Amino acid sequence: MVAVQPSNSNENDKGGQGEDFGKSSPVGLVLLIVFFIAVFFLVKSMNKHLKRVPASFDEPAETPADAPAESTEKKD
Repeated sequence: MVAVQPSNSNENDKGGQGEDFGKSSPVGLVLLIVFFIAVFFLVKSMNKHLKRVPASFDEPAETPADAPAESTEKKD
């Protein structure tokens, strides 16, 4: 079986590089600006939240002063 690509019936097709190639509408510019503003606020919020993250999530080791005093005496 051989796969054959059909020939292009429109010989004037320039592969998407016609009269409007490379032009964008003002809607695209507005959309791009809105995306940049959204990314700015997301980065700002992320930095604020990351400042609140502790340096380590390990449990702090108990120091002898913090440890409960255990009695070495035996009660009768």
